[in-house]
Amino acid sequence: MCFEELRTLLARHARPDWTTAVDGVLISKVDRPDPPAPSMSGTVLAVIAQGAKRLALGDRVYEYGAGQYLVASVDLPVTGQFLQVEPEQPALGFGLTLEPSAVAELLLRAGPGDNPRPEGGAPSAMAVSDASPALLDAVVRMVRLLDEPRDRAVLAPLVKREILWRVITGEQGATVRQLGLADSRLSHVSRAVGWIREHYAEPFLVEDVARMSGMSVSAFYRNFQAVTAMSPIQFQKQIRLQEARLLLATHPGEVTGVGRRVGYDNPSQFSREYRRQFGAPPSQDAARLRDAVRTPGAPAGAPTGAPAGVLP
Repeated sequence: MCFEELRTLLARHARPDWTTAVDGVLISKVDRPDPPAPSMSGTVLAVIAQGAKRLALGDRVYEYGAGQYLVASVDLPVTGQFLQVEPEQPALGFGLTLEPSAVAELLLRAGPGDNPRPEGGAPSAMAVSDASPALLDAVVRMVRLLDEPRDRAVLAPLVKREILWRVITGEQGATVRQLGLADSRLSHVSRAVGWIREHYAEPFLVEDVARMSGMSVSAFYRNFQAVTAMSPIQFQKQIRLQEARLLLATHPGEVTGVGRRVGYDNPSQFSREYRRQFGAPPSQDAARLRDAVRTPGAPAGAPTGAPAGVLP
C-alpha cells in the first residue's frame, strides 16, 4: 500500500547516528552485510521497510523482513545479522523507543473493555508479527512529519501514541502492555535484569535476586527464562563478555586485566568463553576490532546508544 513511499522517506531522512527530529523516533539505513554481531536490543518497536534480519536471543532465533515488526520490551544482549542487504538496496527500518510511562498512560486512558485480558505467565521480551495496514499507515504519517516542521511539534506526539496503541492492541500487545504495568511479571524480571547489568562483575545468588524482584525462586527462574530465553547466570555471562569486548577495543594488550575487571578470576575460562561467544580468542578479536576501526570504509556497526540488535 504505502511501502514505496515509506522506503523513499526512510532513505531520505536516515542519519549516521539513526536519530531524527522527533525524540524517540529512529531511522536506520544499512548498505552492507556484516557478520553476526552482539549488541543490546534496547526497548523498541522496529518496523522493517526493506531488507531482513536474523536475531538470536539465548536459544531463540527471530527472523523478520519487509512488512514485519519486532517489539523488544526488555534491554537484552542479542546477536544480529542482516540477510538481504546490498549497496543498491539497503536495509531500511523505522524504530520507536518504548517508554513504560507512555504505555501506562495509554492503558489508563483505555476503556475497561478495550484492553485484552492478561495472559498467564510472563511473555517473551521479544516478538515478531506482520505489520497491520493501520500500523504501517501511522508509521508513514510519522515519517512524513520530518518534512513538515510546522506541524511536527503538535502532531508527532499524537501519531506516536497512535503507533503505540496499534501495537498494544495488536497481535503482540501482551509483550508491550506488561511494559506499562508496574506489578507485571515482566516488570519484576526487568528489575532483575537492571540489577544484574549494573552489578555484572559481582557474583550473586539467584535466591537474593529473586527476593529483590519480589518473586519466589522457582517463579523468578521460570519467568526470567520465559522473558530472556536465558538463565540469570547465562544472562550475566553475556553482559560480561560484551563489556569485555568493548574494553578490549580500547585496551587490546590487557586481556587478563579486562577479564578480571568484568568478573573472571580464571584467565583460561575467560578466554574459552570469549572465543565461544565471538569466534576468536580475546587478543585476536581485539586486534580485528582495532583494524576495522582503522580501515577507511570498514563497517562501523551501529551508532552508540542505538538499539543495534533490533533495527536493520
